[in-house]
Amino acid sequence: MANVGTLDRIVRAVAGVVLLALPFVSAAPQDGGMAYGVYGWVMIAAGVVMLVTAALRFCPLYMLFGLRTCPLSK
Repeated sequence: MANVGTLDRIVRAVAGVVLLALPFVSAAPQDGGMAYGVYGWVMIAAGVVMLVTAALRFCPLYMLFGLRTCPLSK
């Protein structure tokens, strides 16, 4: 039932880590916490979704649109 290929998984995993780290890395030390406010939370949510879809090798949107980046199973 996998529909996410290897290259797609790598790109999703890297993007997920970057999206998770960005709000915390770009925060000023004196402010503490995270930067970007609501956008920071959106980045974190998107990062989690990217990491989960990379780990599970399944993307619900790909299934909805009939897309597939992995080879067909025999």
